[in-house]
Formats: sequence, structure tokens, C-alpha cells
Amino acid sequence: MKAIIPVAGMGSRLRPHTHTIPKVMLNVAGKPIIAHIMEKLIEENIDEAVFIVGYLGEQIEKFIRSNYKIKVHFVTQNEPKGLGHAIFMAEDFLKDEPVFIILGDTIFDVDLKEVLSGEFSSLGVHTVENPERFGVAIKNGDFILTLVEKPKTLLSKLALVGLYYIKNAHNLNLALHELFEKKITTNGEYQLTDALQLMIAKGEKFTTFDVDGWYDCGKSETLLATNRHILSKQSQKELSQNVVLEETQIIQPVFIGENVKIKNSIIGPYVTVNDGSVIENSILKNSILNKNSYLTFSILENSIIGENASVTGNFKQLNVGDYSEAILS
Repeated sequence: MKAIIPVAGMGSRLRPHTHTIPKVMLNVAGKPIIAHIMEKLIEENIDEAVFIVGYLGEQIEKFIRSNYKIKVHFVTQNEPKGLGHAIFMAEDFLKDEPVFIILGDTIFDVDLKEVLSGEFSSLGVHTVENPERFGVAIKNGDFILTLVEKPKTLLSKLALVGLYYIKNAHNLNLALHELFEKKITTNGEYQLTDALQLMIAKGEKFTTFDVDGWYDCGKSETLLATNRHILSKQSQKELSQNVVLEETQIIQPVFIGENVKIKNSIIGPYVTVNDGSVIENSILKNSILNKNSYLTFSILENSIIGENASVTGNFKQLNVGDYSEAILS
């Protein structure tokens, strides 16, 4: 089966990190967001993937081609005109066959085997208390009656979480064409939700499937929450022989990459320290240090430190991008 993965977003809510790295390449629990997604798709026997790229897309393409053997395609979305527009960029791949669409900043933990072999198209949903931030599904029995993008009043708490199984992709292609021909937009953008609603209006049956394990990586706080969750579920691995620990206490769960040096520090819980980083005389918890970062004489919590960044001082919370230097007294 084919998957379509839109990854063209600029990730403005994750700046400064996304000034130099596309959002889906940010590290969570020792690997990029997109790596978690790819491993899950391959586990579900999806053997072909179409990536809709834009901002810094060459980094995504290089990573995917270097690390995965499945058939891949890359299509460029030059202008951010909405998720419906992004999927429309892949219209050459929307044929008379099923397709699975997943948003590139959504790490998920759900068994898709029953969904991908189902009789009907199906959308992943999660019950939320703030549905105005999402597209929502209003159901009548087993089937979706209406889809509404970011409702201003409470219509349903079933939020669409970025997992879409489309039984016949050609029908989606027709709906997307209609969206553009009639210039149907929501908040000035062409939305996938509106295209799916057109399909429903023409008689396409959509069910829903519950996604309890849904981890949004769109903001710093949710990225850290996802890092915390994944680390808590992973079995703890032995540290690499390339890791040097001196007078250091490790409080699990943590992830420590290759060629890391830690001296006179307390690390954890819920900390990811990526390859090549050095930590000295510091306390660190619930944080992510990216590759080749340097941390000394610091007390950090709920922090994200970019690649090749240097932090010296004493502070409680920090969000430092790549190639930065912070000296805090």
C-alpha cells in the first residue's frame, strides 16, 4: 500500500530549531520524528511512500533515501495553501486503489491492520476537550455524517488526528479537483477536511478508528511530552562503549547516543542526549540535547538545545537553536 506524507510545513511554532532543520527532522527519543513514522509504516507493510516537501525538503529527502529501502517519491509544494493543496500535489499517485495519509508531525501508536484491510474509508480520531483547534467528525451510528474544520462552536469532541485511510484514492482526487474548481477554502486555505466532506456528500462512507496513542510534535511542550512518553515505553538499552561517564548519576528513562561524554552530572529522568554531546557539572531532566551540543555548569529542565549549541551557566528552562551560544549567570 502507498502512504502520502505531507512534510512541507515550516514549523514556525518550533522556532528557533526549525530555522535550520525541518520540523520532521527534529529529534525525539534518539531519532527524528519522521523516523518514528517510517518505522511504524513499514511495520504495517506499507511499501511505498510519497512525501510532499517544501521548506528544507532536501534534508528530508537525503535522510529518507539514506535510511529506508522502500519505494519513495518526493513532490514539492512551493506555496503553503493548506493540507488539501499539499495532497493535491500528489494527484499522480491518487489512483483506483487505497492510500494512507499521515501528517508528518504525528507520531502514533495504533494497530492499523484492521483499518487498512477494512471495507470503508476510515479516519483516526481522538477525544479532546478543545476541538476548536482541529477538524472534527460528527457521527451518525458507525459512519461519519459531517466533517467540520476548526469549528467555532462545540459540535463534536472527536478530533481528526492526521491519520486518513482512503479506500479509493481516485475519489479523493476528484474531490480535490472540485475543491479547487469551486475555490472552496476554510480560513483562506484548501483543507483536506473539506475535500473529504465533498466525498461524504456524494455517498462515500467513512468510519472512524480510535487513536489513543497520538503524539503531536508541533510545539516545544508537545515535543518534550512525546519524548517523555516514548522514553517511558522503551526498554532501556545498555550504553554504547563510546559513552564516557565520570561521577555521573543516570536516572532512567533516558536515551544517550554515541560518543557522548558526561562528567559530574545528574541526567534524567526523561532526557535525550544525542551523538557527540558533552555535559559537565550539570543537572538535566525532561529535556532534549541535540547532536554535538555542549552543556556545563547548568541546571536545566523542560529544555531543548539545538545541534552544535553551547550553554554555560545556571538556568531552569531554555529553548536554544542550532549553532547558538548561551552564557547564563
